[in-house]
Amino acid sequence: MNPSNPSAPPSPAAGPSNFVRDIILEDLQTNKYQGRVHTRFPPEPNGYLHIGHAKSICLNFGLAAEFGGKTNLRFDDTNPEKEETEYVDSIMENVKWLGFDWEDRLFYASDYFGQLYQWAVDLIRKGKAYVCDLTADQVRQYRGNLTEAGKPSPYRDRSTNENLDLFERMKNGEFPDGSRTLRAKIDMASPNLNMRDPVTYRILHADHHRTGSTWCIYPMYDFAHGESDSIEKITHSICTLEFEDHRPLYDWYVEQLGIYHPQQIEFDRLNLTYTLLSKRKLLQLVQNGHVRGWDDPRMPTLSGIRRRGYTPEAIRNFCKAIGVSKTNGSIELGLLEHHVREDLNRRSPRVMAVLRPLRLVIDNYPEGQVEEMEAVNNPEDPSAGTRRVPFSRVLSIEQDDFREDPPKQYYRLSPGREVRLRYGYFVTCTHAVKSPAGEVVEIHCTYDPATRGGNAPDGRKVKSTIHWVSAAHSIDAEVRLYDNLFTKEDPNQTEEGQDFIANLNPHSLEVVAGAKLEPSLAGAAAGSRYQFERLGYFAVDSDSSAARLVFNRTVGLKDAWAKIEKRGK
Repeated sequence: MNPSNPSAPPSPAAGPSNFVRDIILEDLQTNKYQGRVHTRFPPEPNGYLHIGHAKSICLNFGLAAEFGGKTNLRFDDTNPEKEETEYVDSIMENVKWLGFDWEDRLFYASDYFGQLYQWAVDLIRKGKAYVCDLTADQVRQYRGNLTEAGKPSPYRDRSTNENLDLFERMKNGEFPDGSRTLRAKIDMASPNLNMRDPVTYRILHADHHRTGSTWCIYPMYDFAHGESDSIEKITHSICTLEFEDHRPLYDWYVEQLGIYHPQQIEFDRLNLTYTLLSKRKLLQLVQNGHVRGWDDPRMPTLSGIRRRGYTPEAIRNFCKAIGVSKTNGSIELGLLEHHVREDLNRRSPRVMAVLRPLRLVIDNYPEGQVEEMEAVNNPEDPSAGTRRVPFSRVLSIEQDDFREDPPKQYYRLSPGREVRLRYGYFVTCTHAVKSPAGEVVEIHCTYDPATRGGNAPDGRKVKSTIHWVSAAHSIDAEVRLYDNLFTKEDPNQTEEGQDFIANLNPHSLEVVAGAKLEPSLAGAAAGSRYQFERLGYFAVDSDSSAARLVFNRTVGLKDAWAKIEKRGK
């Protein structure tokens, strides 16, 4: 760990074995790329990065760092209708937040539009591409299917000169959108549908976020991607498994052009239970107001989980733990939350907060007296030290910490029962005060002055310790309690006629407006993380201000995965 930047990834060291790493090791041993390891992370700027992208980021940057190589950040910005500068900015911010640095290697596919156009012209001259007048629907009809071969376009045998003329006129803006495409001439009977004369360029009269109105034709992703890798001299083009069937096309383009040939390697994409990682569907959630934006803490975007309080270290540890394979599967959301807890447990200061306050009066405590109780900031980190918490006659405790008629195995406050106040005293409940409607609004206790600090000199024990805040010294806050955004492990599983929206959890957010916090939290900065004792881990939301503190619950304290790990050791 870099002491000057605790969020930075650890220094390069031998990483966990996986098949991608094994390929790189073999390539280094055979000197395939003259000892180079050069990867890239190539997002399309048509949405915010999500936790699935984190796996790719960690893999690409991590492998290159391990072997002393380089990683580029390249935006594959070939679709101006869906791309925005907002997305570009958020992607760069989140890659940096995750702890990685592309240094001076920031690129865009749009940087190469001129070269890509010339390569398309080269394909035409070699008889490997032609201008086609079929509509998009007709192209699909002519392509055939998995059991039937496609049939050639009636425009497939245009002359080279006619194709060159038409393609230049396409570039010059003479034709409307969708009227013509440039298609690669490969094999309409190929068992791989991607090889059946795929579209290479399409007409699109739309301003690009970087090139403006300079271009009205744009390369398809399958063409621009491999050629951009070639231009940047990428050695290992690492992508997810859905691109495996596209690899023959990736290879065909660079081979026909006779240019530098990177190696495409596919790995399993991340799938999480109770989570959607489709940018199209995430965009639908944002646009239709089901969430409060791309950075809503219920969203699986890096901006969302960052706002919720996840740490980059926890995400990197999670990505390392799940590894990579050649088989798609689903990872339990609980495993990600386990890594978040593990990291926050080490770094988060402990504080006391009462979400649903109930007034507690200590009848035999002196009126007007205030004591400063010493509280431990983090038992996992002795260097974190202690703090002083004010204690007085009137406190706030959680409503759930009192029962007038307690069930079995309920050991918190009830009439006649003694409990420990965290860092304070032993108190015994005497009676409760109710509203006219019968609701308990106040409880009364007595305290034992000999138990200051929470220990009894006579050695007697109590079965429960509860937290509290001094009513006179507490500060107000809004606390947002988040649950899974979806009710089903696989949000895409729906009844007939429904879509994934039907699986949204109506209780994914509960806003608690009247929380009471210990005074040490006054002025807590946005992004600060804490453990609210007995309640979970919480982070200060970006909505917070000096006049209005807002906290997000990052994750609860219960960790089933910790027990599983312990049993496995």
